[in-house]
Amino acid sequence: MTKIKRALISVTDKTGVQEFARALSELGIEVISTGGTARAIREAGIEVKDVAQITGFPEMMDGRVKTLHPKVHGAILAIRDNEEHVRQMEENGIVPIDLVAVNLYAFEKTVARPDVQLDEAIENIDIGGPTLLRSSAKNFKYVTVITDPSDYGQVIDEIRETGNTALKTRFMLAKKVFALTSKYDAAITEYLKGVTLS
Repeated sequence: MTKIKRALISVTDKTGVQEFARALSELGIEVISTGGTARAIREAGIEVKDVAQITGFPEMMDGRVKTLHPKVHGAILAIRDNEEHVRQMEENGIVPIDLVAVNLYAFEKTVARPDVQLDEAIENIDIGGPTLLRSSAKNFKYVTVITDPSDYGQVIDEIRETGNTALKTRFMLAKKVFALTSKYDAAITEYLKGVTLS
């Protein structure tokens, strides 16, 4: 079993994220992050690398484009024991990302407000988050994906014990991803059904 060496953390709900990042760092795992999450981790005195350092591109378009890049998604989606995938990673300077912790923009909370405007609702439709989650969940054989801070403890315990998480844990976490993204898309659909443009 290969050990987890690199983690990407990008969370709206920052509950426990500093402690989680500290535990990963103490286990020798490189922590990569974005925007406000990177700031929160840095404020706790934990070394963190910005996604922009990985991709070579700054976060842009008011944060709409941060992680949508082959050096992120190739690092997550590569099949680690596929020689061609490994060759392409090496050829393109892609280093595997073994753990992804992401939760999504609070769309439902935003649209629950009676005064919410369509433009604000649209800006709270997460694009990068679901893409990271689905990429990681699809590749659960190799990647641990976390959407819920309540799972941080189990993941850290398993990494401490073996250097990685168990396949059954990764599969359980992947199933949570698809349940979450399905619910998220349903909430967006339901909200948009009630919007009429003049």
